[in-house]
Amino acid sequence: MANNSFRGSKYRDRGEASREAEFSCSLLELRSLMELRGVEAISRIQESYGDVNGLCLKLRTSPVEGLDGNSEDIDRRKEEFGQNLIPPKKPKTFLQLVWEALQDVTLIILEVAAIISLGLSFYSPPDAERQQCGKAAGGVEEEGEAETGWIEGAAILLSVVCVVLVTAFNDWSKEKQFRGLQSRIEQEQKFTVVRGGQVIQIKVSEIVVGDIAQVKYGDLLPADGVLIQGNDLKIDESSLTGESDHVKKSLDKDPMLLSGTHVMEGSGKMVVTAVGVNSQTGIIFTLLGAGDEGDSEEKKEKKKEEKKSKDKKDKKSKFRILVHLSLSDGKPRCFGLITRSFRSSVSW
Repeated sequence: MANNSFRGSKYRDRGEASREAEFSCSLLELRSLMELRGVEAISRIQESYGDVNGLCLKLRTSPVEGLDGNSEDIDRRKEEFGQNLIPPKKPKTFLQLVWEALQDVTLIILEVAAIISLGLSFYSPPDAERQQCGKAAGGVEEEGEAETGWIEGAAILLSVVCVVLVTAFNDWSKEKQFRGLQSRIEQEQKFTVVRGGQVIQIKVSEIVVGDIAQVKYGDLLPADGVLIQGNDLKIDESSLTGESDHVKKSLDKDPMLLSGTHVMEGSGKMVVTAVGVNSQTGIIFTLLGAGDEGDSEEKKEKKKEEKKSKDKKDKKSKFRILVHLSLSDGKPRCFGLITRSFRSSVSW
């Protein structure tokens, strides 16, 4: 405990001296760590961080007193590691709901019957042929009856339109109410964390990487983390793995705690290592199409690297063209411009 306190005070001194310093572990590194289990996870922690306290030190947090709660630090962590939010799937538009309602087999049959009825009502055969048809049918069709024959088909189509619009509107209103209820529930959800040495409850959406969260019986874990202290802790991971048996968590066997799992026995503390779309639950939701609004952090990192490489190639090509033009008549020209371009290209 004394060692933990020493590490925490050491971090606070370093953090106050250089708040702008970068974190010592990246988002991709933490994501790859949370994909490991059991002995593999413990080996990775020992190789990369030494122990859990070393992980806390690299995340610039104290395992005893947690984050200091500074708003600038919280915002920087959200920017670096993401927010603890999973973007919901885009709601279906009213036109999409109308199209889905039109796929009903009964309505399709009625639509086809209405179209056929309308087509026949507007078709008028020659007089001789009409008389023959009338005799075969047992009578000649009156002129007024022929003119109003379209009403039956139009009435069927109108009925179909009414049914489709009512069905689509009901589905749209139910989905709107469901999303409103879900949003209200998410806003009311809170979790216990340690900040500034005090145990407080904050909204689940405000949890960031580096927070020290307290877990106890009955909790639904809101983020991924690594156990730093446990007391007969058992977790139900069936929502992620499908295994019905409770998994015992301890520092020497399996310290990895995953979001979306339930605490069935015991209590403990964990350091949060992944939130939102970067947590295991978030990754699954993204694969299922729930996070289509934005690219994952991994894709963003890849795009940054590609852009940087492209800019480097462009600068080098511009430098070559400039050198070629300046020496095209055998005399060097614009030496200062060439020098500046060369420095700019090699600075990358």
